[in-house]
Amino acid sequence: MVKSNISLPSASGKPVLLDLHYPENPASPPPVAVFLHGFKGFKDWGWWRLGADAFATAGIAFLRCNFSHNGVTADQLEVFADMEAFGQNNYSRELADIRAIIDWLHLPETQRKYPTDRTRLTLIGHSRGGGIAIIAAREDARVRRLNTWASVDGLDFLWYGRPELIESWRKNDVLNIPNARTKQQMPLHFQLYEDFEKNATRFDIPAALRDLTIPMLISHGDADSSIPPSAARRLQAWNPSAELRLIEGADHVFGGRHPYEEEDLPAAARELVAASVAFCLGEAK
Repeated sequence: MVKSNISLPSASGKPVLLDLHYPENPASPPPVAVFLHGFKGFKDWGWWRLGADAFATAGIAFLRCNFSHNGVTADQLEVFADMEAFGQNNYSRELADIRAIIDWLHLPETQRKYPTDRTRLTLIGHSRGGGIAIIAAREDARVRRLNTWASVDGLDFLWYGRPELIESWRKNDVLNIPNARTKQQMPLHFQLYEDFEKNATRFDIPAALRDLTIPMLISHGDADSSIPPSAARRLQAWNPSAELRLIEGADHVFGGRHPYEEEDLPAAARELVAASVAFCLGEAK
């Protein structure tokens, strides 16, 4: 397969970093999948690279993406080195990044170098990235399929039902979120909440799912303690035509960890990826 590192400009000036895993000598332009990481995530986490390789081997062009304000930088791809950017991230920025990625896929120069079948574009999102993928799929008709991995069922998950936290956050401007892996305190500025409130109708996941007419696969581990499988069932309730696939014994990251130094995917991730590959290769609708 062909692997390329790509840097796209964003509206904010910070780059959107991409890794493209492109099938080796495809007979025709392959379908394409765009992968969105979750909260406190990044494109080089854990087994994401191995998963991307599996998609490309199966004949799917796969883009791993870093949101412009996820806190990692071009020279420190696995370290949260830009906490100010992390703190200034919001859902409007992430949706703008997704538009920039899809715009790039449709550029004539991109299609000359990496031809893809853009009528078979699947958006894949993990955790909070799944919630963002749902909103993006409603807004952008170029997205033809949607696959969520352990998705949130609401973008207000950090503060829903916690008025005291919201008031403290408003007063102090910063809400520090501990990162159990790195032991860092990760700041979120109050603008994240303000962006959500200003765009509450736009960021309404139940409404977005009710509006969707494209094929959707909801993948979730039945042993996920971070976002319980009941969240996946709610997603399907809001979009009854979606397929729900619960993976037995799988946790929130489908057996992964960071760093992940094994040569093979975890068993749960293999099952997840196999189902997602089959979904991406389905007939476009």
